[in-house]
Amino acid sequence: MTINRLLAFFLLMISCNLYFSQDVTIKDDKVLVDGKQILKAEKINVAQYSFFSMKDDQEILLYRYMDNETPRYVSDDYFILNFLTEKTRVESTDLGKISNFMNSKKGMEKLVKWLLKERVLNHDGELNPERVAVFKDKYHENITERTLR
Repeated sequence: MTINRLLAFFLLMISCNLYFSQDVTIKDDKVLVDGKQILKAEKINVAQYSFFSMKDDQEILLYRYMDNETPRYVSDDYFILNFLTEKTRVESTDLGKISNFMNSKKGMEKLVKWLLKERVLNHDGELNPERVAVFKDKYHENITERTLR
């Protein structure tokens, strides 16, 4: 009896996750959420991506991966998110949120999902200034100012 209840609960949780999850893909320099294009993407190199607004083709977000000038030592690596229209910079070592070392496009898809989940981006691809500030408060680690050069 308890096994049936646990199984039913497990199936309910999985179905809720599938229902509320969003399908984010980057294809042909287009960021698609559930099949609708919300942003344009440009891969600059393996460690840099730019995202552009659909409304006015303005660059709104620049992602950069920094190896902290130690390519063989991964523990000090971090990423930078520049929200250009909001003039806000977020530096974080929490690479688990977006990392996918074999495919940078998949990592950028995880980034967009994360920004949608945090409501930094809305479903029209526009930045929410209040949520950008909250995002910075939550995740900014101020790495550049803490690092001696």
